[in-house]
Amino acid sequence: MIYVIGLGPGGPEQITPRALAALEKCDIIVGYKTYIELIKPLFDGRKELVSSSMKKERERCEEVLSLSLSGHTVGLISSGDPGIYGMAGIMLEVAQDKADIEIISGITAAASSAAILGAPIMHDFAVVSLSDLLTPWEQIEKRLIAAADADFVICIYNPVSHGRPDHLARAAEILMKKLPADRIAGWVRNAGRDEENYGLTTLASLPEAPIDMFCTVIIGNSNTRAVCGRMVTPRGYSGN
Repeated sequence: MIYVIGLGPGGPEQITPRALAALEKCDIIVGYKTYIELIKPLFDGRKELVSSSMKKERERCEEVLSLSLSGHTVGLISSGDPGIYGMAGIMLEVAQDKADIEIISGITAAASSAAILGAPIMHDFAVVSLSDLLTPWEQIEKRLIAAADADFVICIYNPVSHGRPDHLARAAEILMKKLPADRIAGWVRNAGRDEENYGLTTLASLPEAPIDMFCTVIIGNSNTRAVCGRMVTPRGYSGN
């Protein structure tokens, strides 16, 4: 049996009871080394914990399948939700029909970051990753433009990294072809973890904000506004 488990934002208190129950059923827990560190206080000494480095996703899934076929109950962990930029899809592709797989959802960064910022995704929103490791940048540009044209609130995952420090600035420049420079935006770093912090800014000022690879960015739609220092996108209840 293979469980593909979402850990949520990272804090142990934000792992769902269903995810914890699935982890308890596992003999072996496999994941990217940073995520293994997040659960180590809960399971170190009680479960076999197997970590691997970034860009080893397929090899990780092949190892999980091999362990499962040898009789183990294995947990493959992702941060956030495993079906949103996580490990669920590739695990299903690797396993095909060779093993039973259960996907355990978790709190994704858009939801956890939105709660910290206020209520910015009360209406329709789009999620776009700026990582071009698996998606060509030209496709990312098209998706940003389409989201801006449709007046979606835009949640940006993977805004910058050591290898692509200018991607957020490029994305802001693209969006400002469609959106006003003073459009409200917010960022959250390490949502749900001890080092959590956040701030409000504007689309034009996003490149100067202290945003790194541990951040999620949310850019408001035409109705999003600041209310007492929090981002709010009205749903329209007051008109009902």
